[in-house]
Amino acid sequence: MFKITEKNFKRIIQFFKERNFACNALNFCYRFLPLLLFIGYPALIVYVFFSNPFDLFRIILVPLGVFLLVTVLRKVINEQRPYEKYSTPSLFGKTTKGQSMPSRHTASAFIISLAVFYVNAELGIAALSVSFLITLSRVLAGVHFIRDVVAAMLLSVTVGVVFFFLI
Repeated sequence: MFKITEKNFKRIIQFFKERNFACNALNFCYRFLPLLLFIGYPALIVYVFFSNPFDLFRIILVPLGVFLLVTVLRKVINEQRPYEKYSTPSLFGKTTKGQSMPSRHTASAFIISLAVFYVNAELGIAALSVSFLITLSRVLAGVHFIRDVVAAMLLSVTVGVVFFFLI
């Protein structure tokens, strides 16, 4: 399995610094795609309110629960970020210390995508695709280790499947 060692981390950062197009594409995924999902989420809530209000609490409370759980876990676990551990600046200037595990961006993206999938499968597949790009961008930008995003994804998928599709 690919591991983010200091050598790999510095190689990834250098790759993007030397390739303007690749860096701009990564920056788009890193900054814009989370906004796309997080702006789309209130639209989903409004849609559900008018189309099927019985699902409104589920659509609001499940993502809120994941967000709060991940926020607490990050503080308790308090793992270093790659740029901290390897004393190398992150690609896009992030300087937050600790709280790397699990990735809140990844967890939020996946649980919102599963909420979308619960309401509309086709849009949910598109949202899940965006979530994978967000996840990848967090690792390539050097703000999370692979374990941070995988843990976040597993947590959100598990909670999402249970609360959207099993209960």
